Amino acid sequence: MWIQQKSTPAPVDELQGRTVGLKFECNQCNTEVFTDLIGVPAADHLANSTEDDGQYETEEIKCPGCDMTHEITVKSNFDGVHFEVSEVKPESIAYQVKA
Repeated sequence: MWIQQKSTPAPVDELQGRTVGLKFECNQCNTEVFTDLIGVPAADHLANSTEDDGQYETEEIKCPGCDMTHEITVKSNFDGVHFEVSEVKPESIAYQVKA
């Protein structure tokens, strides 16, 4: 089941240590792009403050429709998990948790 990303972060306790697949619409050619599975990092429990608690993973994927390269960042902190894709509207990003 695909879950549409909201403006608030996804629950970190449900996602940390798991893998997710993302899908989004390429802003250049409107092709729906699906990623391989991406690991969700755990928040840094040894951080001195909530500003320093973020962990992230970054990957790149080429759009199969136009070969545009998108950078994908999975950010995880105590507030939750947020998915970013370069040059893509945040509301076009959805994720699916690997069981």
